[in-house]
Amino acid sequence: MRFIPTELPGLTLIEPRVFEDARGFFMETFQSQRFGEAGLPIQFVQDNHSRSLGGTLRGLHYQLQHPQGKLIRCTRGEVFDVAVDLRLDSPTLGRWFATTLSESNRRQVYVPPGMAHGFYTVSEAAEVVYKCTELYDPQDERTIVWNDPQLAIAWPQASPRLSDKDRGGLGFAAAEKYARGSVPLPRS
Repeated sequence: MRFIPTELPGLTLIEPRVFEDARGFFMETFQSQRFGEAGLPIQFVQDNHSRSLGGTLRGLHYQLQHPQGKLIRCTRGEVFDVAVDLRLDSPTLGRWFATTLSESNRRQVYVPPGMAHGFYTVSEAAEVVYKCTELYDPQDERTIVWNDPQLAIAWPQASPRLSDKDRGGLGFAAAEKYARGSVPLPRS
């Protein structure tokens, strides 16, 4: 596996080593020793799998008291994946990072606790699988509105398909952030 740091501390792209032949392919998507050596979590407590129709935008979601680190990959189709730094003690507070995750590039992204996450389905449909470091708590979930002008995320579509929850998210300025020390920044 290749671990590629991004400009947001702790947000890491992961390129698996893929072995292909006439039968198909094989790849490791998680290996605790390699993840640990890269400074990423080695313990996850929940796996999720979502399917979205083309034009669907999910996010920007986060949990405040039980922040989740997420190891995300797209197993079918293609998504435009976004993370926003909400850590008050981070030098990149309020900045976002986007990447394309797809079944063809087989990339993963690790989004550390303290960041909001969302994605837009570029293909006709997409399936996204992700591991979480904390359990989902619906009472703790928060949403930042996808089109907040302060963030100015360059989404591929100006009129996505949204849930009521995502349509009603708060702007970045009003959204609760992670207090100093509540979410440790990963080691460099």
